[in-house]
Amino acid sequence: MDNGGRVPQATRRLSTSEKSMVASAVLAVCGYMETMKGLWRAGGRRRGRREAAIAQALANACTSSGLSNAPFLLSNAIIGAVLSRDTPRWWMKRRTGGTWRDLDIADDATEEYFHDKLRMSRAIFNDIVAAYSPFIEHRLTHYREPLQTYLIVAFALYRWATGETFESASSSFGIGRSSGVTAVMDVTNAILAAYPDKVTMPTGRRLLQVTRAFGVKGFPNCFGAIDCTHVYVDKPANAPSENYYDRKQ
Repeated sequence: MDNGGRVPQATRRLSTSEKSMVASAVLAVCGYMETMKGLWRAGGRRRGRREAAIAQALANACTSSGLSNAPFLLSNAIIGAVLSRDTPRWWMKRRTGGTWRDLDIADDATEEYFHDKLRMSRAIFNDIVAAYSPFIEHRLTHYREPLQTYLIVAFALYRWATGETFESASSSFGIGRSSGVTAVMDVTNAILAAYPDKVTMPTGRRLLQVTRAFGVKGFPNCFGAIDCTHVYVDKPANAPSENYYDRKQ
C-alpha cells in the first residue's frame, strides 16, 4: 500500500501479438511513405499507382500468417485519415455541350435560363422546331451523324439573341465553326419556307400603309426595320467613316 492507503495497480504490458500489430502498422506507414516518395520523384502520382502502393505496403508489412486483419485495418486508417496529402494535380477535361447541355435539361429550374438565352419559352421553341423540322433534317450517312434539329435551331436563335461570334457560340454548343455557320443558314432558309406569310416584303396597299406610318415617325421612305442583321454598304468616297461603322462587329 502507498501513503494514501491505495493498492498500486500492476503496469500492463503489450503482449507479443499486440506488439506485432503495432509494428505492422508502423511498417506499413513507412513502406507507404517510401513508395510514395519514389512515385512523387518520378512524377507518377496517379490514383491507380497510389492504390497499388498502399496495397503493396500493407502486404509487405503483414506477411505472418498468424496476424489477424487488425493490422490491415489500422494501417489503412492511419494512411487514409491521419496522414496529410499534397494537393493533387488536376487535368481539366473540356466540357462538351456547354450552353446546349444546360438548355437541354427539361425542368422548371432552367426555364428562366432557357428564356434568357433564346428569348422565348420552351413551349414556343418546341413549336418552332416542329415547324422547321421538314426543312432542316439532314439525312443519316455512313460518314457522320447529323446534328439534331433541336440543336441547330437553338444555336441559330442563341446566335441571334446574344450576338456572340461564331467562334464563341459554336464552342458553347460543342460544335465546329463551319457547322455553326451552316446551321444559321439552314435555319434562315427554314424560316422563309415555314413562315412565308410572316417574313415578307409589303406590297400594294400594305406598302403604302407601312411607309406612311414610318414617315409619321420621322423615317421617310422606310417600310421595315430588322435588328441584328448585317447589311453590307459600300461607303461613298469622301464620306465620314463613322457613319458606316457596324457596331456588331
